Amino acid sequence: MSARTHIPSPVPAVCAAGGGALLLLSLLWCGKWTQGAFPARFGVGVCLLLLAALALLILRRRGFRGELLLLLALPVGAAFFLRAACMDYVSYDYRDFLSVWAAFFRDNGGFAAIRQDIGDYNVPYLYFMAAISYLPVPDLYAIKLFSILFDVVLAWGGMRLAGVLAPGRRGAQAAAFLTLLLLPTVVLNGSYWAQCDSLYGALVLHALACALDKRPGPSVVLLAVAFSFKLQTIFLLPLWGALWLCGRVKFRHLLLFPATYLLTAVPALLLGKPLGDILEVYFQQAGQYTDKLAFNAPTLFALLPGTWELSPDAMGLLARAGILAAFLLCLLVMGLLYRHRRSLDHSAWMAAALVLAVGVPYLLPYMHERYFFLADVIAAAWACAQWKRLPLAVCVEGGSLASYVVYLRLKYNWILYAFGTYWVMAGESLLMLAALVLAAGTFFRALSKKR
Repeated sequence: MSARTHIPSPVPAVCAAGGGALLLLSLLWCGKWTQGAFPARFGVGVCLLLLAALALLILRRRGFRGELLLLLALPVGAAFFLRAACMDYVSYDYRDFLSVWAAFFRDNGGFAAIRQDIGDYNVPYLYFMAAISYLPVPDLYAIKLFSILFDVVLAWGGMRLAGVLAPGRRGAQAAAFLTLLLLPTVVLNGSYWAQCDSLYGALVLHALACALDKRPGPSVVLLAVAFSFKLQTIFLLPLWGALWLCGRVKFRHLLLFPATYLLTAVPALLLGKPLGDILEVYFQQAGQYTDKLAFNAPTLFALLPGTWELSPDAMGLLARAGILAAFLLCLLVMGLLYRHRRSLDHSAWMAAALVLAVGVPYLLPYMHERYFFLADVIAAAWACAQWKRLPLAVCVEGGSLASYVVYLRLKYNWILYAFGTYWVMAGESLLMLAALVLAAGTFFRALSKKR
């Protein structure tokens, strides 16, 4: 998509008109929402339009102007219309957790309540929850708007990553931006489910783009901020270990990680929250859900027959085996990258990132359906830069989206019966296993290239 691309003259105008109509419908849709008074709902609708304008501004600053920007207005409008249609849905996670936390902050002095023990998220997200307690906006919409803001940042990160992987190909950058903005798991995660995986996902994409673009300092800082929002950032931490081993990140850059992480905790410390409570939050999360080996996640444990009744000791043994397998996978990826450190290209690093983003949660116990979010967005951005990665991205998104549907419908998609037993999520697990095999194959081929 270059400046010299010939576009029939009516097409940009039609796309711009279509995008504008969809954005207008997005604003009008707030009249169908059910929470809060109409002025508050209308204000949320205006905020959606401002986020759409931000998306178009990012595209313009990236060099998409004139007719090209008019063309892109249509898919951007569609992306925000979908989000407007999702805004009123109340998920179980919102009802049982997020709404309770928001009410707690409102009833206990906003930011002053941060010192208390509330929720199981780290303090950066609690700052946001405290902030919205002062706003005359329904909590449901405010929480979703925050995630949608980072949907835009996520799309920007995917565009930056595609620009590094396919320099000079503006079409790949635009495709990455729009694909991530319209990716089903991204749309459902924030605007429907009220989850916030776009926060850390966006920061990791920007961190990965910086790392491949030889900007190690900013990449580590962004990674640390991502980790401060979500523990699942840990799936990609071994990649930065390999970057250090291979000399692409210096030890002084690694020191930015703990410094940045502690910096995010400073406001909470000043508000009276004990440092121990801040540092323990991820340990508490890790031990919170251990009554099942998988929570609707397309992991290796989904391949266990449904008729198997495992004792606590057997579950513990399998869980430890999965943790060991994930640890060995990380060591293998890091070791291979170090061994081939003098001949690594972007494809090798991207394949390694996907092996980790898919393989680590696939092998670990106690995973939830959303824990493949990093794999979703990294695979999608890579496929936009290199179309031959499309089958890999389809497998990742297919397995991940099918798992979302299981939770959101509270009903399995299909149950496989064979040999006197049954499997409730074997299809989703096999799709993710296929993605892991494809990523591993790409990784080994990238390492074996003669340079």
